[in-house]
Amino acid sequence: MIRTIADTPRNLAEALKGITEKQLDTPYRTGGWTARQVVHHLPDSHMNAFIRMKLAITANSPTVTAYDEDEWAKLADAQMPIAPSVTLLTALHERWVRVLESMKPDDFSRTVTHPEHGPITVDFLLALYSWHGPHHVGHVRLVRT
Repeated sequence: MIRTIADTPRNLAEALKGITEKQLDTPYRTGGWTARQVVHHLPDSHMNAFIRMKLAITANSPTVTAYDEDEWAKLADAQMPIAPSVTLLTALHERWVRVLESMKPDDFSRTVTHPEHGPITVDFLLALYSWHGPHHVGHVRLVRT
């Protein structure tokens, strides 16, 4: 799962090679986000996950905040060029992988408390985000077909 997280920025960059502005502004499904919004969503979401994991391994089951990803996708930064978000995702994942690879086995059972979902383990977050990145890279690929 750590390798998948490490590979996500490269896989996103590959999926974006040659993408047009029209494709970036195309929803990946009816009623869904545009590819541009998806690209900006990835570092937003993964920054939250990274911080939650760091909180889990440095505090005693701290409560984390929820956020409305659909509302975030409507903000002005979700309409920007994608390069800053690709760079941000790359740098974030480099740091994230460094932390993950340095963790002790017991760290993966540590938790944060989510206001809507209750206790969440680091192991669950790792599994979720090793799925999340490739899931959205697939959405970018959908607008290219």
